[in-house]
Amino acid sequence: MGFWPTARNLLKAWLLLIGFCAVVGALFWWASGYRTASIAVFCVLLAAAALYWYLDRVAPGMVGARELAAAEAPLLRSPVERLAARAGIAKPRLYFIDDGHPRAFAAGRGPRGSSLTVSAGFLSAATPAELDGIIAHELVHVANRDVLVQTTVVVLSGFLIEVTRLAGWFQRAFLFVLGPVAASFTHLLLSPAREYGADRAAATICESPHGLADGLLRLEAAGSFVEFKASPATEPLYTVNPFAEQGLAAMFVTHPPLAERLRRLRELDPEWRDKLRAA
Repeated sequence: MGFWPTARNLLKAWLLLIGFCAVVGALFWWASGYRTASIAVFCVLLAAAALYWYLDRVAPGMVGARELAAAEAPLLRSPVERLAARAGIAKPRLYFIDDGHPRAFAAGRGPRGSSLTVSAGFLSAATPAELDGIIAHELVHVANRDVLVQTTVVVLSGFLIEVTRLAGWFQRAFLFVLGPVAASFTHLLLSPAREYGADRAAATICESPHGLADGLLRLEAAGSFVEFKASPATEPLYTVNPFAEQGLAAMFVTHPPLAERLRRLRELDPEWRDKLRAA
């Protein structure tokens, strides 16, 4: 939650929009001339504006989540409101995935337009301290506008992967070409450093790194017992990588190793082992 992470993400978003407009304009100019290129760029700008305003709804829709009604999940709403106030952001929309795989992610355009999606498996598995840690981590992504870049990248990469399904018999050939393009695009814009930064800030918000550290372990361990199927392009959204690192999914891994994240979190409280022995 600082000036530079926010400024960096805004710059990435603008560069992404300008670059995409430039590519589309160049292709249509080459194919049909200036007039067609102008119309194409205008359509891209309209689509980008619509995507910007609805990012907080598009990403949950990609994974089949539904928005929680005002009276639902009071035990989730209370910590979300408390931690959002500490993070200095507006309360996000809350979405729910009705399956047993434990996961959570934030999406949207930033502090004034975001959503938080959680699964039934996450709510049933996490302790209150772990729940606070994971929620705080996701809300830091919102405060830093990480969600603006990673949600846009996920939507565009997911679109490229889904396009291959239209190729019929040539789906594998198209996937062989577009899969690496989408993955390269993802890695170009998303650095593992965003996760380390969100971990540190979440520990500050929660006044302890251990709830988040235990929550990360819980998500990793519980997720290994439940089947999980989704587009590999959605990997950057989640708190931990829910995919087996093989095949197409291995190309989209943007999270740093869990062991390193845990080591850095525990180092924020170097006396934690002594406190544990004394308890």
